[in-house]
Amino acid sequence: MNKPLADRIRPTDLSDVVGQRHLLSPDKALYNMIQNGDIPNLIFYGPSGVGKTTVASIIANKTKRALRKLNGTNASTQDIRDIVSQLDTFEAPNGILLYLDEIQYFNKRQQQSLLEYIENGKITLIASTTENPYFYVYSAILSRSTVFEFKSVSSEDIIPAVKRGFDFLSKENNIEIDCDDEAVKKIAVGCGGDVRKALNSVENCYLATPTKDNKKHITAEIAAELTQKSAMRYDRDGDEHYDIVSAYQKSMRGSDVNAALHYLARLLEAGDLPSACRRLMVCACEDVGLAYPQIIPIVKAAVDAAMMVGLPEARIPLADAVIMVASAPKSNSGEAAIDAAMADVKKGNFGPIPRTLQNKHYDGEDAEVKGQHYIYPHPYPNHWVDQQYLPDKIKDAVYYNYGNNKNEQKFKEYWQKVKGKKL
Repeated sequence: MNKPLADRIRPTDLSDVVGQRHLLSPDKALYNMIQNGDIPNLIFYGPSGVGKTTVASIIANKTKRALRKLNGTNASTQDIRDIVSQLDTFEAPNGILLYLDEIQYFNKRQQQSLLEYIENGKITLIASTTENPYFYVYSAILSRSTVFEFKSVSSEDIIPAVKRGFDFLSKENNIEIDCDDEAVKKIAVGCGGDVRKALNSVENCYLATPTKDNKKHITAEIAAELTQKSAMRYDRDGDEHYDIVSAYQKSMRGSDVNAALHYLARLLEAGDLPSACRRLMVCACEDVGLAYPQIIPIVKAAVDAAMMVGLPEARIPLADAVIMVASAPKSNSGEAAIDAAMADVKKGNFGPIPRTLQNKHYDGEDAEVKGQHYIYPHPYPNHWVDQQYLPDKIKDAVYYNYGNNKNEQKFKEYWQKVKGKKL
C-alpha cells in the first residue's frame, strides 16, 4: 500500500517547507543552525501537520550522524537502550541523531534515561510535541535544549502545497488533473492550518473523482464534501482549548464585542458549550462585577437557557449575554478585595473573632468584661452603628477599594455621608 501523499511529497529542502517563515527565513537562527550542520538539542513545539517532522528529516539529511526515530506514544525504555547500545559502534560512529516525536508521552524516567547521552553529546535530540514543553518536558532536558515554536500554516501558504499535491498525483499516475480554483481554496481553508490534513484531502478528492478520457476534474463540490469539516484546531485537553477560552474571556474583559463573539463561535463550533457558559459566568462576576451587579443574574439566566435548549439554539442566549458582558462597564474591585482578604488569611493575619460577634451568649469566669455588647444596627439611623467587626490584630485592614464606575461611586458617596468619614 502506498504511503500517504504527505509522506510521498515531503520536502527535502528548507525552501520547500510550507509556512514557518518566522523560523526558516535565511536570517533566522534555526535556518542558520541547519545550514551550518552543527545541530544542538532541539525541541519543536506546535500543532500537528505544520512541518516539525519535515524539518527534523531535513536536519537528519544534513548531519553525518545516524538517524533514529522513536514515537513517545509507543516507544519503551528498551527502545532507548537499543539505541544507546549502538553508540561507538560501526552503526553510529559519529553519534546518533534521535528524533523523538510526541515526547510529552514519555514519562519522567524515560526522559531521564536520555539525559547522560544528551549531556556528553553522543546523542543529539530533536524532540517534537504538540503540548507546551515547559509543562510536559523534564526540566533537565529542557534546560539543555533550544525550543522553537511552529505555528499553524495560513490558508494562503497551504494553497501552493495543495497544487503541488495534485501535480504530484498527476505525474505519479500519468493522468491529467484539472482542479477548480475554488476546490483548491476549500481544501486550503478547510484544513485548519494542518498541511497533512490538506494533502489527505487532496488524495481523497483524487480517489473520489471519476476518470474520463484519462482526465480528472476536481470540483469545488467534491472538495467541500471530502474536506474535513472543521477549519479550526481544538482539543479540549490541550493548549488550543486553553488559548481559545483565554482569548474569549480576555476579549469580553477588553470590551471587544466582535472578538468575544468570534471566540464564542469557535467554542460552539467545537461543541464546547460548558466552557462557553463557565467563562461567561466568570467574566460577568470578575470583570463586570460591581460596575453593573445586575448582570450576574441576567447572565445566569442566559446560561441556564443555553444549557436547557442545547446547541444549536444555545448560541442565541449566549450571544446576547456575551454582547452584554463585553459592552458593560467594567470593575474588578470585588475580585481584588477578596483576593486581598484571602492573601491576608494565608499569611496568618487573623485573630480571635471579637466577643461582640461571637455566636454565644454567656461568659466564662476568665472573661474580663462580661456581656456580649453586640449592637444591632437596624434601630439606628440608616441601619448603621459604629462598632468593630475585624479581629483586633487587623482591625484597620482595608481590602475593598471603590471602583471609579457610577455604581460604586454612588455606594461610596452614600457611606461617606452615613459614616461621616473618608472611605
